[in-house]
Amino acid sequence: MAKKKSGYKRMKKIEPAEMDLLIRLPNLVTGAERPTIDLSQCASLVNRRFYRQGINWAVSGFTLHTNSQNLGTVTISRLPSTWTMSNAWEKGFRAWQRMNNEALEENESIRPRFLDFKIYANDAHHTLGFGANLLPFVFDSVGAQVTATPGEWEASKVIIPRTDSTTGIPAPRELIAVGGSYPGAGDSGLNAVSLIEGYASSRGLPNVLDPNTPTDATDTSGVAPENWMAALFNEGIEQTEEVIEDLTTENNIAPYPFENGDDGAGGTYTDTMYPGGANQLNGLVFHDRMSSTTTTISGKLHAKGGTFPCGLIQLNYAPEMTQSILQVHLVPGNHRGYLCEPMTDM
Repeated sequence: MAKKKSGYKRMKKIEPAEMDLLIRLPNLVTGAERPTIDLSQCASLVNRRFYRQGINWAVSGFTLHTNSQNLGTVTISRLPSTWTMSNAWEKGFRAWQRMNNEALEENESIRPRFLDFKIYANDAHHTLGFGANLLPFVFDSVGAQVTATPGEWEASKVIIPRTDSTTGIPAPRELIAVGGSYPGAGDSGLNAVSLIEGYASSRGLPNVLDPNTPTDATDTSGVAPENWMAALFNEGIEQTEEVIEDLTTENNIAPYPFENGDDGAGGTYTDTMYPGGANQLNGLVFHDRMSSTTTTISGKLHAKGGTFPCGLIQLNYAPEMTQSILQVHLVPGNHRGYLCEPMTDM
């Protein structure tokens, strides 16, 4: 007798991975520095497994362990979760990938094994460099904090050919996600270009009037109106003309500023203003804040979870949080043990 097939489908086993990262907060002076956590770098260290930075990470929440003398706040910021950030990252990645592929076309054997598209969050992250990224730690047998030793984690570069009369090698630039291009030399000594600003500068623009209304649309009066379809329903000519005038003078311009669009003050905007670029909401996005007060119980504070594009988390203290620990709670899933998705699927 044939064996009856079971309708049960075995689910793919989730790979083992550490779900909690312990990060020691440096004793920083208020506002002096804004340290960054790179979840892909941290996951690579605690699991001894390579995680690319181009991942949209899921975080279930944060816990701040502090003491009663720390009366202040810790603010958590992240990259924007917008179509402009997603498209800018992908277009920047494709351009970087094409640049590398063309250079390696005749030298494929020298392609680095761990080649990866790594960016900075913003100009503050670029100024400090990856060497200042906060890394996970564990407690040893006597309760001392032992921080992970980092491996190689190098920022990606784009090499821009010289097309002017100057001489010298092509100009290498690193990459930041948000803000304007060319913020100045970072920790590496190189300047940087912005993904969102570069994306904005590489796209076409909509018409200043969208829809572009024909001038004959308002001709509904007299015995020979050009807009005869509107004139067919004239009962009182004033009514139709007023309606047409409203329709052709209002709601024709996008509800966001764009290059050559009316700025509402008699002029036009002179630059494309994408959120996260140089001229519109040009920073990281506020995620949550934890405030320690005299009524804080047990020295534990919590912040909500969410998704973090490229796994980049930037912190800001007010005032300094002495001897504090941030616990990052990750989510189990099918991407090498974690719940996350490639930035190309964002």
